[in-house]
Amino acid sequence: MINAKPIRLHAAGSLKAALSEVASAYTAETGAPVEAMFGSSGLIRRRLERGELGDIFASADLGNPMTLSHLGLAGPVVLFARNHLCAIVRPGLELTPRTLLTSLLDPSIKLATSTPGADPSGDYAWAMFAKAEAVLPGSRERLEAKALTLTGGPNSPHPPVGRTVYGWHIQEGRSDVFLTYHTAARHVPSELPGATVVELPPELGVAAEYGLTVMENADRAKALPLVLYIMSPPGQRILARHGFAVAGIPDGLHGGG
Repeated sequence: MINAKPIRLHAAGSLKAALSEVASAYTAETGAPVEAMFGSSGLIRRRLERGELGDIFASADLGNPMTLSHLGLAGPVVLFARNHLCAIVRPGLELTPRTLLTSLLDPSIKLATSTPGADPSGDYAWAMFAKAEAVLPGSRERLEAKALTLTGGPNSPHPPVGRTVYGWHIQEGRSDVFLTYHTAARHVPSELPGATVVELPPELGVAAEYGLTVMENADRAKALPLVLYIMSPPGQRILARHGFAVAGIPDGLHGGG
């Protein structure tokens, strides 16, 4: 096994902590090495379209892996985890789910998102803007016009080592409110004391569905067992510990591991 070629796992940046742990557990259990590469799902999909070799693609949405599947570059897409959008709010700014929309529309509030098209987190934010239109007509255009796409793009700056991109941008004054995934937001208050995480009200709520596919050029004998491990109770328990909503844990097996 020492000289075995690793399984090439391309995955969304929001999955880095969880799937790194899954990969380590899988290698410890089976001896099969995993080479994991993380980034914005849309940018990864474009690289795979252009011929970059990979075995498994785990995306923060269903659309990007489905595009590869429809092109004949990947197999069927399975839903393996869920996330949801929320707001990280800078220290000193009082904001609640009830006041969220009016605060985001305030011209003095710097609203940040990821980059639509490149990163599903940005697409989910734009979906929230569309929902806002039904709540308050004119909101969509105003929110899209003011949103600062500070991360997820091909040229987005990277934070210093040990910092989250969200806490870094907020602390540097580039954002007052950052719309992002629950799994990422929950770590920011410990990094940036005084920052808060505010859930979106039901009428603005946006769920994120994560899709997984095996590439057509994959070594399926190696790739499929890792996919099954991700979908199995041990893999799903790891994802759940990192804040994802999962369905692959039978009743009575939610504890431990």
